[in-house]
Amino acid sequence: MTSPDVYVSLGSNIAPERSLAEAVRLLRQKCDVLALSSVYRTAPQGYADQPDFLNMAVKLHTALPPEIFKREVLDWIERRLGRVRDPLNKNAPRTIDLDISLWGSAVFTYGDKPWRVPDPDIVRFAHVAVPLAELSPDFLHPTEGLTLAALVARFKSEIFERFVLTI
Repeated sequence: MTSPDVYVSLGSNIAPERSLAEAVRLLRQKCDVLALSSVYRTAPQGYADQPDFLNMAVKLHTALPPEIFKREVLDWIERRLGRVRDPLNKNAPRTIDLDISLWGSAVFTYGDKPWRVPDPDIVRFAHVAVPLAELSPDFLHPTEGLTLAALVARFKSEIFERFVLTI
């Protein structure tokens, strides 16, 4: 059985060019990276008094189950890049944020938080949906029943710039 396509969303607003490039480099050490979206400059959400974010998405394969992938790959990368979580502000500036957005067509929760897949932010925020749709516009969202491209059309009033970053 082949592993499903896994989509990870990345964001950074502390040394974002370096942080995104390093996060992708580390992802390539731990799994099979299939494709990278463009990088987009976006305004911060929830807490506006901070620099803009650079956001992107990665399509990959991993043999690890989601909870182990989150802990041993994504959390490991966040620690390596100095991610600090502010308990008083979940929208605080960060060197890197990595989230599982999609795990094939699976729908599940995992971990202590618990995290949800598909990530609810796909339908809430353009900075999550647009990079994912760039990678796989015809991918059918497992709970919305719409393609990623159709979900992005809901955000047509939100425009943000592509940021040229070579990774």
